Amino acid sequence: MENQKNAAINCGRSLIVPSVQELAKQPLTKIPPRYVHQHHQKPLLISSDDTSTLSVPVIDLHTLFATAYGSSTYYSELNKLHIASKEWGFFQVINHGISESLLEDFKREVLSFFKLPIEEKQKLWQNEESQEGFGQLFVVSDEQKLDWCDLFYIFTLPHSLRKSQLFQKLPPILREKLEAYSMEIKILAMAILGEMGKALGIDNEEITELFEDGYQSVRMNHYPPCQEPELAMGLYPHSDAGGLTILYQLNETEGLQVRKNGNWVSVKPLPNALVVNIGDTMEIVSNGVYKSIEHRASVQSNMERLSVATFYVPNMAKEVGPAPSLVAQHNVANYRRVPLVEYYKGFFARKLEGKSNLEFMKLEESKEKVV
Repeated sequence: MENQKNAAINCGRSLIVPSVQELAKQPLTKIPPRYVHQHHQKPLLISSDDTSTLSVPVIDLHTLFATAYGSSTYYSELNKLHIASKEWGFFQVINHGISESLLEDFKREVLSFFKLPIEEKQKLWQNEESQEGFGQLFVVSDEQKLDWCDLFYIFTLPHSLRKSQLFQKLPPILREKLEAYSMEIKILAMAILGEMGKALGIDNEEITELFEDGYQSVRMNHYPPCQEPELAMGLYPHSDAGGLTILYQLNETEGLQVRKNGNWVSVKPLPNALVVNIGDTMEIVSNGVYKSIEHRASVQSNMERLSVATFYVPNMAKEVGPAPSLVAQHNVANYRRVPLVEYYKGFFARKLEGKSNLEFMKLEESKEKVV
């Protein structure tokens, strides 16, 4: 067990980088070259005819969780979830059951956390042995372009994964609210995964066995105002490795963008809503029916943006592959089966870029279909 725990924590390392928040405070007219993404000068945009009408689906979870199973109302909302997961890989959820007071309390503490003096943040900065703490992730070379973002990354569940010394350094009220929030997110993630299993026709015990003792990590993001937002990237286009990601957008500043049919669609923050997206692991488990979708974060010239992403993944001691009940339905497995820790080591060991880490999981016949 100890080896598995260490393997999960040390899936990779990220080079130490300076604070973007501190950099943004300087009277710059141009951003440093390492933050300039040349390809971003001509971003993909939706045509004006489509911009006003194209948006990620919104799912009412109260309808799914509280309506009698088998009713037409239930099946209508379940079908919305199914279509959103197949065609978008992203959706917003309302009436999700997490109290407004907890969301507000947690938001207040995260906002205060990023306002700490740099001297206090340095006590919580990443080191060469761990990705947890303040800094950036997926920085694998000194020449690599950097995101215009500061983050704080930490493992939250199971408790055996936690770095107690890091938790103890957190402001006490933030630690308390993070504890409560992470437990609520686990409950919500398992409930959504259960509904997805029903929509896919996966045996319930397969979902439970894979995810019940899952691992959870939290990434708090601060995107400062940027002097040249058209050249910078808040977060490089990528898909997430896990099962589900649940994102809490803390203010009304837009920035999250989802790739849809070759275009970028902005995800407008809704009051007390959460954004849910399919990760690579869930795409594999669904045998490719559900899709993990590339997304990115843009930055603004005069507004900061803050968000909290919670990643829920299966237990690292498990193998990942298509659900056996789905393989029986489809009469084909489109992805290989590997130990989950092997997949995550590959994900964390490289620069964050597109869905490159998922490609090696596809079986040759499946790749040919895509081409």
